[in-house]
Amino acid sequence: MNVEDIKAESHRLRGSLLKSLADPITGALREDDQTLIKYHGSYQQDDRDIRDERRRQKLEPAYQFMIRTRTPGGVVTPEQWLKLDAIATRYASHSLRITTRQAFQFHGVIKRELKATMQAINATLIDTLAACGDVNRNVQVAANPLLSSAHATLYADAARTSEHLLPNTRAYYEIWLDEEQVVGAGEEQEPIYGDKYLPRKFKIGFAVPPLNDVDVFANDLGFIGIIEQGVLVGYNVSIGGGMGSTHGDAETWPRVANVVGFVTREQLLDTATAVLTTQRDFGNREVRKRARFKYTIDDHGLDFIVAEIERRAGFSLQPARAFGFDHNGDRYGWVEGEDGRWHLTLSLAAGRIADTENSPQLSGLRAIAQVHTGEFRMTPNQNLVIAGVPAEQRAQIDALVAQYGLDAGNRLPSALARGAMACVSLPTCGLAMAEAERYLPDFSQRLQPLLEKHGLAQAPIVLRISGCPNGCSRPYLAEIALVGKAPGRYNLMLGGDHRGQRLNTLYRENITEPDILQTLDPLFARYASERDGDEGFGDFLHRSGIVALPPYPTHREISLDLHA
Repeated sequence: MNVEDIKAESHRLRGSLLKSLADPITGALREDDQTLIKYHGSYQQDDRDIRDERRRQKLEPAYQFMIRTRTPGGVVTPEQWLKLDAIATRYASHSLRITTRQAFQFHGVIKRELKATMQAINATLIDTLAACGDVNRNVQVAANPLLSSAHATLYADAARTSEHLLPNTRAYYEIWLDEEQVVGAGEEQEPIYGDKYLPRKFKIGFAVPPLNDVDVFANDLGFIGIIEQGVLVGYNVSIGGGMGSTHGDAETWPRVANVVGFVTREQLLDTATAVLTTQRDFGNREVRKRARFKYTIDDHGLDFIVAEIERRAGFSLQPARAFGFDHNGDRYGWVEGEDGRWHLTLSLAAGRIADTENSPQLSGLRAIAQVHTGEFRMTPNQNLVIAGVPAEQRAQIDALVAQYGLDAGNRLPSALARGAMACVSLPTCGLAMAEAERYLPDFSQRLQPLLEKHGLAQAPIVLRISGCPNGCSRPYLAEIALVGKAPGRYNLMLGGDHRGQRLNTLYRENITEPDILQTLDPLFARYASERDGDEGFGDFLHRSGIVALPPYPTHREISLDLHA
């Protein structure tokens, strides 16, 4: 049965999940239920490192589940942090992982403990509903609260957008939280999603210039906060971003979003609903790899889609207002908000928080959570902000950071390594073709001598690694990206920019680490000697003619006409 039929016949995402969970014979779910559980915030996976060995022993794969939280903007309290830490230690792989969409992922949960884990997460007042599946996913929000009052308003808008776009079904609460079924269960009205939900996943990001830490143009729908005299007056709207593609398939491509107009805060929910339902009704349900909103726009035309959004919203978009982004990374170390509270951003390798022999990060953040009076904010770059620290508590936080080595990432010898990102990839992701998270530290270390050789150790070059072309780590916006092709082999992509506004280009295909380093060495040499002032690496590659815009039949670079 195809995905569209599974959704339509699922009785509003219930399927046979209860029976699958109760089956003691296998650690897996029934095939259709593997699709449906995504809408509840979980993926069935297996440990690929031991897959062959288990096959030789005539055992089924080592099935396990990844669970993803729905945490708009990645904000959690210290109390919630401690409870999530305990869940990871009790049920999962003794680690927390920050995703590129500001959620936590738990890995390694086995089926017989899946429900207990879900209930424990909900007991923290965090849920996992719609964290995966063909619905609006976790909403990204600018993570660095430098403009406190405006940022708080924007965060509140993002949170209510997330709530507004949740599925209406009670399936989640019945299956995981033992809510009693009522009359009409399985036939609930879904006014936004309809009988078959969306054709594919849908992503929303809220950005606050001049920081584009959410990579807003990678989202299906973006809201760029416009702040005038310290007040958030509304949002520029961008539509049609998306990173996924398929190797060798000319019918798929990454895309940066188009800025299509401005809306007031009062028009926010109507705009989001209009965009979502337009994709629901016009998205491709025949060819799943062509079902994202970016293809809907390219197939029907931007003018048609914008007109349809305006018709459904009941108003015309105003002309977009001036804005400008400086960069799409995080600001590490301490920064002060306008309210006098301080915010410490820690660089975490690929967002993984675990206790290792040399870096007891999980224990360190547990110790901080026990005394912290503010909040934690996960960033879209997989880092962590210890936010809202009173000035008088900074010394205590600093002491704990030093004691547990939590600033190891901040002290990495290159800006490239501090800001690099990678997806989870092997051993748990079923789509992975090559290593990513586990390879990132080694590859960054291999690059270090080249950067130092050319005096580029502190050049803020954007590096991202993805284990496959689906692009969870947003590699197609990076100045340097490795996109997995096979074990130990990657496509080398070059020429994105440090603001997240331009796609990169395939430079070398299917090459190994020695070839990658050999290719980058002379490019670094030219960049070091020929760059114009503080020109970014990707900008230099374009100005010098080394790379050009990619040959996709789509939007490849955001227009600068609107930028202040």
